[in-house]
Amino acid sequence: MVALVSTVAFLGLEARAVEVQVQVTPGLPAFLVVGLPDKAVGESRERVRGALAAIGLALPPKRITVNLSPADLPKEGSHYDLPIALGLLGAMGVVDAETLAGHVVVGELGLDGRIMAVPGVLLAALHASTNEQGLVCPAAQGPEAAWAGSIEVVAATDLMALLDHFRGVRPLAQPTPGEAEAATGGPDLSQVKGQESAKRALEIAAAGGHNLLMAGPPGSGKSLMAACMPGILPDLTPSEALEVSMVSSVAGLLQDGRLSRTRPFRSPHHSASMAALVGGGLKVRPGEVSLAHLGVLFLDELPEFQRSVLDALRQPLETGKVSVARANSHVTFPARVQLVAAMNPCKCGYLGDAARACSRAPRCAADYQARVSGPLLDRIDLHVEVAAVSAADLVLPPPAEGSTEVRARVGAARAIQTGRYADHGVRTNAEADGALLDAVATPDEPGRTLLAQAAAAMGLSARGYTRVLRVARTIADLAGAEQIGRVHIAEALSYRLRPPTN
Repeated sequence: MVALVSTVAFLGLEARAVEVQVQVTPGLPAFLVVGLPDKAVGESRERVRGALAAIGLALPPKRITVNLSPADLPKEGSHYDLPIALGLLGAMGVVDAETLAGHVVVGELGLDGRIMAVPGVLLAALHASTNEQGLVCPAAQGPEAAWAGSIEVVAATDLMALLDHFRGVRPLAQPTPGEAEAATGGPDLSQVKGQESAKRALEIAAAGGHNLLMAGPPGSGKSLMAACMPGILPDLTPSEALEVSMVSSVAGLLQDGRLSRTRPFRSPHHSASMAALVGGGLKVRPGEVSLAHLGVLFLDELPEFQRSVLDALRQPLETGKVSVARANSHVTFPARVQLVAAMNPCKCGYLGDAARACSRAPRCAADYQARVSGPLLDRIDLHVEVAAVSAADLVLPPPAEGSTEVRARVGAARAIQTGRYADHGVRTNAEADGALLDAVATPDEPGRTLLAQAAAAMGLSARGYTRVLRVARTIADLAGAEQIGRVHIAEALSYRLRPPTN
């Protein structure tokens, strides 16, 4: 007899169907797992053996073969433990194999029979919902699975409780979706003294989803302003929250089944590797750029990152996704992020400060800024110089306008964009391109004249020209203007200038 149990393999944010086939035949006692299992899947034999022993069952002294089909698809992770165990119990006649046929099963087993949490339960639940199946998962992740909709979710704490449920002895209650966490902001913009031009650039970046680079000496407030970004961004919509939670689920970061309405804010250290930043590794996992999907990726001390790591961001910033190609798999993760970066003007950080003059200026600044490639800088819409905060600014009372007021303006501008792009699959001005951008971001005659003159004088690339238009469209939205005017183009052009090097 062959018992069949459905489970899934995860390739990026895609859950692929896997059939666990378990056969018990006469022969020398053996327990084989085939079908391209990795080490974690191969070790499931001992976890299954221990879990069955914990509930008083022993493996039959026969040849046990577990085939994970399709056999040419690599199988990774510990979530195959529970489907293998249930398939084995079905082949032994302990549970009804027909009962298992209508469920997708995921879960890791402990040697004491507990069913422990695994990454990707939300994706497995959505896959089960699409195929009109139920889901068997760990009890701790029942609230996460319940977000998939009206499917049967069997969430058990241990193997014995699961068997009692399938026998009808002690049915398990259907879990309810975890509470959606209310949006939480970071520091308030009212904490920032001075820096009005930088705060204006931050508002424009938030309103249109644009990338932003702040350059200035240490202690000028760059990191503080970046941390204020989540507080001025609008909350995630329900569909966006589900997208973000799917990435968190496959990364194993979703806590207690709670979907957050706060946009992600990721701030990796400058020692991060390429796999950590863009994804990949031996077992392909989402990187920081995907964990920040629909949120903010903050790179502090930008030139201190390895140049090759920074250049790996060029494609994700342009396309909104990361494609990780390996010899045995091709995995795609979403990466529609808003890059906010900060850097010092030079290695010592005090370029232009007469009191702390650098003996190597301006060569020091040129060498330091050259660590960031031109193509990456060309993908950053807003470049703003952040000046040192003076003592006169520090003694001033907090500004009257904080994150609440800025957030209201940003929300109004985002609402305009939502209505404008409702039928085009675009969320913000930063994503508009091609004919769509031409249709919504055509300047008036004075604006076109200024943009043409500036493009020639500044040597703007085609990408730079497009990004100026996008920023100008956002500035016009903040002003409530239907058409882009000369004043909007002028302000957008002022942010294309790179920080001075001398």
